[in-house]
Amino acid sequence: MIRNAIARKPAQVVLVRLFSNQPQPAHNSAASETPDPEWVNAQPYESIPGPGSIQMLRNFAPGGRYYNLTMPDMMQALRDDYGDLYRLPGTFGRHDMVATFKPDDFETILRTEGQWPIRRGLDSLAYYRQKVRPEVFKGMGLVTEQGEEWQHFRTIANPVMLQPKTVQLYVDKLDEVAQDFMKIIPNLRDAKNEMPADFNQWINRWALEMMGVLALDTRLGVLEADQPAEAKEMIRLIREFLELSYQLDIVPSVWKYYKTPTFNRLITVLDGITDIIKAKVDAAVTRLEKNPSKSSDAMSVLEKLLKVDRDVAVIMAFDMLQAGVDTTSSGTISILHALATNPEKQNKLREEIRAILPDKNSPLTPDNMRNLPYLRACIKEGLRIQSPIVGNVRTAGKDLVLQGYRIPKGTDLLMPAMTLYKDERYYARAQEFLPERWLKESDSEQVPSAKSAHPFLFLPFGFGPRTCIGRRLAMMEMEIFLARVTRQFEYRWNHGPLKIITSLINAPANELRFEMKEVVD
Repeated sequence: MIRNAIARKPAQVVLVRLFSNQPQPAHNSAASETPDPEWVNAQPYESIPGPGSIQMLRNFAPGGRYYNLTMPDMMQALRDDYGDLYRLPGTFGRHDMVATFKPDDFETILRTEGQWPIRRGLDSLAYYRQKVRPEVFKGMGLVTEQGEEWQHFRTIANPVMLQPKTVQLYVDKLDEVAQDFMKIIPNLRDAKNEMPADFNQWINRWALEMMGVLALDTRLGVLEADQPAEAKEMIRLIREFLELSYQLDIVPSVWKYYKTPTFNRLITVLDGITDIIKAKVDAAVTRLEKNPSKSSDAMSVLEKLLKVDRDVAVIMAFDMLQAGVDTTSSGTISILHALATNPEKQNKLREEIRAILPDKNSPLTPDNMRNLPYLRACIKEGLRIQSPIVGNVRTAGKDLVLQGYRIPKGTDLLMPAMTLYKDERYYARAQEFLPERWLKESDSEQVPSAKSAHPFLFLPFGFGPRTCIGRRLAMMEMEIFLARVTRQFEYRWNHGPLKIITSLINAPANELRFEMKEVVD
């Protein structure tokens, strides 16, 4: 009602556009011939608790309650203020966002998302790809596209990216990268056998080298002492991209109406990333076209996609390199820290790995990696203890009722599962690192089984058609790294809690001074 009154004043039209949420979708359930009783009896969307537009802007401004908070802390602060369902009003051209902290709601949202699930990405990145560099991205990609365009891309990429045989093709190549990294670690240690302050950058370099193999079927050379300047620059630019995108797409920003210095810097950063990756992708495509593999079984991801659609192959390589480095490195660091602070679990993992690697230099193969249940349990538990992402985002595929409130079709919904991972209501002994909870033979009397948790709570790679297309490859990367480092080193953490920086990815803020000592046998 207030909004309508303001809108009638021509002088304030601009303010309405800036500070009001996007027009709400029509909710057709109430208008149908046989209205849904649950919808009819639910409270209206506008009555969902949450801050007003001006109040939210104040809270995000310097000195405000949410200013400079990490994503997990911000989600929890809003939950403390407004409860398990709250609405953040759309400001400066954004859509409203409704957050729910109920796993039952997660299931309702994900099971009704429809044929073409909408997962809004980063508006600033979409603007760049669609408006600034359309000649490169051609309206394609998994991160920024929706609807039929997204489905077309995914239909081509899925059979290649998610095929187990494709994943297995890379085991020896990725193991070679991991073993090279293991040779570097001893030379990085100080007198206390601790890693240097920039060890986080070394793990990023490992992740980028792995992604070069996966996306481009080539070694980028970033683990070498004299790493290529463009590779070093790409790591720096990707980290800056994550930080700038947080400021533009999470924190309130007027960039859609006025191109701020932060926005202009993002465009410069994305140009740098695009130019570096494009040169690498073009070189890889030229190499593969001149020297194709002799059999389909030996073809890499890039080569297989090139056989189907050259544009899809190029953009898929872009998405892998841009989105797959920091997520993998941050997840790996979380698991490494959890094992370093729980030596008894680390020892148990080492015994499992010894069974397939009796010698430190024994090869990892698709066959011997099949029998590593405790390693995979450690990965799941590490991602639960410290997830690289806050949760999943979807757009309501139909009119819904969540916690007694109407949620119109088209409403953006946030499921911040990370906030619930350490909640005793969902995971018994939630603060403890207990990989055993993920094992089939978990004894609920001694170690609580993860099976007792809600099946839609722990979804680190998403769910349904928009589940992470690189999940198999990401798991393999982490498995190989953790198998190698645990077989070769006993590692400890002696420096207090692991903190995270404010960014799209929950990256570590600490200097990663892990203590590393060689395993004797």
